[in-house]
Amino acid sequence: MDIFVRKGDSLWHYSQLFKINLQLINDSNPDLQANSLSIGQRVCIPGFVAQEYQVLHGDTLWRIAQSRHLSLEAILLVNPNINPNNINVGQTIKIPLRITWRLVNGRQNYDYKLLMNDIKRLQNVYPFLQVPSIGNTVLGKTIPEILIGKGGNKVHYNGSFHANEWITTSVIMTFINDYLLSLTNQNTIRGLSTSRYYQQTNLSVVPMVNPDGVDLVFHGPPAKEPWKQKVVEYNKGSTDFSGWKANIRGIDLNDQFPARWELEKARNPDHPGPRDYGGEKPLSEPEAIAMAELTKKRDFSRVLAFHTQGEVIYWGFENAEPPESEVIVKEFSRVSGYEPVKTIESYAGYKDWFIQDWRRPGFTVEIGRGVNPLPITQFDEIYKKTLGIFLAGLYM
Repeated sequence: MDIFVRKGDSLWHYSQLFKINLQLINDSNPDLQANSLSIGQRVCIPGFVAQEYQVLHGDTLWRIAQSRHLSLEAILLVNPNINPNNINVGQTIKIPLRITWRLVNGRQNYDYKLLMNDIKRLQNVYPFLQVPSIGNTVLGKTIPEILIGKGGNKVHYNGSFHANEWITTSVIMTFINDYLLSLTNQNTIRGLSTSRYYQQTNLSVVPMVNPDGVDLVFHGPPAKEPWKQKVVEYNKGSTDFSGWKANIRGIDLNDQFPARWELEKARNPDHPGPRDYGGEKPLSEPEAIAMAELTKKRDFSRVLAFHTQGEVIYWGFENAEPPESEVIVKEFSRVSGYEPVKTIESYAGYKDWFIQDWRRPGFTVEIGRGVNPLPITQFDEIYKKTLGIFLAGLYM
C-alpha cells in the first residue's frame, strides 16, 4: 500500500501508526533515504492494501476510520488530495486494509502458473520480498527464488525437484505466506515470534526446481517439438504422466549432482525416462546447473530439500556431515514426528553434493507416504507436521 509523505513524517512514525516493524518498511523501500524524506514522496507500507470505498450518506472520515479500527491519519495518508472536512456522497476514497489472511491456497493442484501468480500476489502485498530468477528450464520457464530476511544465517529450502512431488511446492508456499503474515501482523507461529528470524536469517527458497516436469504431470506433453513427441516416447507411449519425476528431457534432476554420481548412474536406467536416469554427465541440465550455481553464490549455512516418500529425514552422506547435523535433525524429528535416518545407499542428490562439498548440514525431508503424486487430501496433515521443520530450520 502506498502512502504519501507529509511535512514532519518519518518511517519510524509510519511503523508506529500501522504497527509494522520498521525494518520491514525500510526493506520495502530500498531506494528511500530514511533521513531525508520529501513531502509528497511515495512510501510503501507492507502488509496492507488500499481498498476503494464509495462515500455514503452520513459518512465522515472519522466515522469511516472508527468503523474499520483505523486512525483518521491512516486514511489521510493514502488520500493526499482529499479535504477531510468536505467529502461528498458517491466520492471514491481509499481505505487502508491490513491483510490478515492467506493469499496462497495450497490445498489444490499446484502448477507453475499458479506458483507464479501467487508469487506476484505476495510481492504486491509484501514488497520486502525479493524474487530473483536463478535461471531457466529446458522449455524457457523462469525458475524463481524467494528471499526473505537480512540475517547472516543463510538457510535454503527447495521443493519439486521431482515433478510428481509437486505437493512440496504447495506446502512450501503456504509456509512462506504464513511467515509473511506473522511478520507483518506481529503474530506468533506455534508460540514463536518470527521477527527475530527475519533479523537473524536470510531465507532462500526455490519452491519449484522442475517447472517443466510439474506442468507435464498436470497438463501432458508441451506444444513445443521435439518434446511433444519425445516425452511420450520416454514414457513408453503412455500419455499418463502421473509417475513422471524427471525434467522434460527425461533426466532425474536429483541424480544430477557430482556426489559419487558414477555409482548412481551404474545402477539406474541408461536412457531418458520418467525417473532415475541421471543423464550422460552430472550437471548437464539447466535446472540442476541453476541450483548448483545458486548454492555456490549464496554460500548457504544449511539446506533442506523437500520430497514426498517415507516421513523420514536423511541427514548424512559418506560421513562428511558435521556434528551439528545430528543435533539439528533430532530437533526436526521432535517437531515433526519424522524419523531421522543418517544415510541410505543413494548418491548424486542435491543434499549429498552440498554435504560433500561444503561439509555443512544438509537434509532431505520426505514429507508423506503413498503413491506419488500424493493426494491433496493429505495437505493439512503434511503441513501440520512440516511446519515445525520450516520454523526450526530458521532458528537452529
